[in-house]
Amino acid sequence: MSDTSSAPQSNVQAALYALAAFGIFSTHDVFIKILGAQYSTFQVLFFGALFSFPMITIILMRDAEPGTLRPRNPGWVALRSISGAMAALCAFYAFSTLPLAQVYAAIFAMPLLITVLAIPVLGETVRLRRGMAVLVGLCGVMVVLRPGAADFSLGHAAALVCAVAGALNSIVVRKLGTDERPVVMILYPMMTNFIVASIFLPFFYTPMPILHLGISAIVSAMALVAMFCLILAYQRGQAVLVAPMQYSQILWAILYGALFFGEYPDTLTYVGTGIIIASGLYILRRESNETVSSNRPVLRTRTRLGLPVSVRVGTLMKSGKESQE
Repeated sequence: MSDTSSAPQSNVQAALYALAAFGIFSTHDVFIKILGAQYSTFQVLFFGALFSFPMITIILMRDAEPGTLRPRNPGWVALRSISGAMAALCAFYAFSTLPLAQVYAAIFAMPLLITVLAIPVLGETVRLRRGMAVLVGLCGVMVVLRPGAADFSLGHAAALVCAVAGALNSIVVRKLGTDERPVVMILYPMMTNFIVASIFLPFFYTPMPILHLGISAIVSAMALVAMFCLILAYQRGQAVLVAPMQYSQILWAILYGALFFGEYPDTLTYVGTGIIIASGLYILRRESNETVSSNRPVLRTRTRLGLPVSVRVGTLMKSGKESQE
């Protein structure tokens, strides 16, 4: 009887932790947008990666699994690292140049792209209903971005590339499964972000005051706090309950955009975003049926959509389990 009564409570806790996580992520993006208005994308990414090192190193020290840091699948790990760096750079650039709501709308297309990429990479079978959901969702993306319109910019293209790179990153993680150590899955993408940003930093560097360096450190800390909230959410509730909470970010985008940046999305942005979210929710619901999806590529993407950092929630969860064994 106690199990029956505790289940709803656990689901409520999971939902609250997830909402808190995505609220923190959205606040994180506000700081990225503020920094991106004054500094290059490479500089923002460099200091974000730099200040993440001490915190992530502590996490990596908990990994007690014996072995080397050499990847067992170097090609796939390289693809994950490169796609992660691409997603990070494009996300940071898009946040610095576009209204928050438009960036989220484009990134919300990631489940649609994951569904498509799962066919050749994971051997997933996508039947008519999910296929139609993907097409409808992509139409929603076109409604938001309106390619061919006068206001389509490099920022819009960056947001789309972020969604594609993020989807590819998630599919590679699903492809690797448990073949790679969590420490490898964390370390190589983190180093790639740092190295790529370091290469271009001398060409774009602008001196930063202590205040802005402090904001960069806060950004790194917020990303980790949000991910740990998301871990707690997935530990307490089902993925089909937690995953849809990511769409709450659009509400934060509307609020923060109006309060801090004077951004007021037009009607077509709202309509297109609604279409994208509805398609994503439908895909999540279909994947929750085991007879429909054998791989569940979207449902098992236990991270933020288009997450522009190298550490993933699922990887941290695996690392935590291994340290307890």
